[in-house]
Amino acid sequence: MRTRTTARSIAVTGAALLALTACGGGDEGGTSAEGGGDSGGGGERQVNVYGTDGNMGNALGESFTTEGALAGMRGTTPLTDLGDDFTNRLLEVDPNLQDFNYAGETYDAIMISAIAAQLAGSTDPAVFAPYINGVTFGGDTCTTFAECKEIVDGGGNPDYDGISGPLAFTEPGEPAVASFGILEFGEDNAIDSEATEFVLAGDEANAATDEGPAPAAPGATSDDPLVIGTLLPLTGNLAFLGPPEVAGARLAVQEINETGGVLGQPVQLVEGDSGDASTDTASQTVNRLLNENVDVIVGAASSGVSLTVIDAITRAGVVQISPANTSDQFTTYNDNGLYFRTAPPDTLQARALSDLIINDGNNTVGIMALNDPYGTGLMENTVENLVAAGLSEDSIETLTYDPQAANFDSEIQQMVEFNPDAIVVIGFEESARIIEGLNAEGIGPARD
Repeated sequence: MRTRTTARSIAVTGAALLALTACGGGDEGGTSAEGGGDSGGGGERQVNVYGTDGNMGNALGESFTTEGALAGMRGTTPLTDLGDDFTNRLLEVDPNLQDFNYAGETYDAIMISAIAAQLAGSTDPAVFAPYINGVTFGGDTCTTFAECKEIVDGGGNPDYDGISGPLAFTEPGEPAVASFGILEFGEDNAIDSEATEFVLAGDEANAATDEGPAPAAPGATSDDPLVIGTLLPLTGNLAFLGPPEVAGARLAVQEINETGGVLGQPVQLVEGDSGDASTDTASQTVNRLLNENVDVIVGAASSGVSLTVIDAITRAGVVQISPANTSDQFTTYNDNGLYFRTAPPDTLQARALSDLIINDGNNTVGIMALNDPYGTGLMENTVENLVAAGLSEDSIETLTYDPQAANFDSEIQQMVEFNPDAIVVIGFEESARIIEGLNAEGIGPARD
């Protein structure tokens, strides 16, 4: 069915999304006519296919054996230009890394937690949690734990600018501004790193203003080490995100401990698997981590998974800080002041995605979204931004699907009948089967 989303105005800020240069649709590929159908140029119209952070990784390409099956597919993911220094440090931790998605956000989640504990003079989550937001804005800028610790030891207030960006947490404990990578698959069905572009969405002016309680006396120490547990996808439909996130966590702990640890004690890392929303793996892992008296749980990656465990974590008085949750449900969630995230909410990713779609010259858009908080939230926010950018509601068609379905034939047929200029697939590993079906119907990314 057609979307019934109502447009609302979106304020433009100084740090609003940077303009993109179209390089896969629009003028380059022949601007499609209003309402779909042939472009009028006499040739067969190419549908532009887009993905998002749940499927825009090299793991998706591994599901395809036909060259060019994903060629030209573009999409967005929270990503900063990490630079060779950081990626080389990650590769020292895990030489087999192929992607770096959310590695920076995971690294930053642990750094922020450690700096907050150092600033509070305590590894008790109830004591250091109120310091977390303030670590990301105001005060003196620092980019490493050593620099931030020096500021704290000197009686100052650190403003940690992380690997993933300036962070600048809002009152709910999430980035006010974020960097997004615009990724593109090449003929070999792998991400073409040379084609990656970076854009910003959001505004640092929206950061919170309360920097938290007064810091502890400089030079404070503790007999209790900071214990950090991880709840990251080692199995399940987001397992492709596991390796870079695990590497980011291990690197952060390694570098903190090389600097002397937190409050004179080395940070302890207890690793765990989140699985996905179709299993009970996350609940079992959280129970184990809580029994091991962790102070912070970094994860989960999946918004749906976090929603199954957030109450257990926060009721236990433990900090949860996710490197990859993007559902906007967490912005207003009753978390007892203990939930934070270094990944930006989908209200920001939707701006990047909708700008990409519009700047590629698409006039009609079909959106196929995983039926979970991540999929539906990003879909709804993207529709809102597309309408605000000038598309009519009748030019957008949305549908949700069950990722465990035996097939996606009916959903694919709905896109065939709609015949849009662009199709957005918001999903995880099941996206491969959807894209195979789109290709079979001649509306996928594959070029004949």
